[in-house]
Amino acid sequence: MKHLKIGAAALFMVIFSHAKSQKTAVVGKSDQPAKCQNIREGKFLRRNYPEGIWYMTIKDNIQTEYFNNGKDFIKSTLVFVDDCNYKAIVLEKSDKNDPVQVGDVFNNQIVETQDNLLKIQSRIEKNKFEVIYVKVKK
Repeated sequence: MKHLKIGAAALFMVIFSHAKSQKTAVVGKSDQPAKCQNIREGKFLRRNYPEGIWYMTIKDNIQTEYFNNGKDFIKSTLVFVDDCNYKAIVLEKSDKNDPVQVGDVFNNQIVETQDNLLKIQSRIEKNKFEVIYVKVKK
């Protein structure tokens, strides 16, 4: 069986196309206030995505997204504007064919949390999408 390879831009298109269905994915009682500090460190997965397709780690304000069973990556530095808003600035990437470019800036806002779920609104240029991360519990 061939390995599935999804670049960041393709993943963003998948995220964007599924954003409508994910808007209701955080159900039940949301954290009040939102636990935005949960994004600052840890390992994160996406609901319904095998870890081999995508996972992300954050440590010391460095976010690394892994694709293709960890063979490809996009590394970004995180700059926190406040507790719930941050920028991810792309520092390096392994796949030269991926349309995400070094220097790209993603503006992110944590809009809701519930236990280990974080709903993020992300914008790059005129594109906007929502994604839900699942923080892996230690």
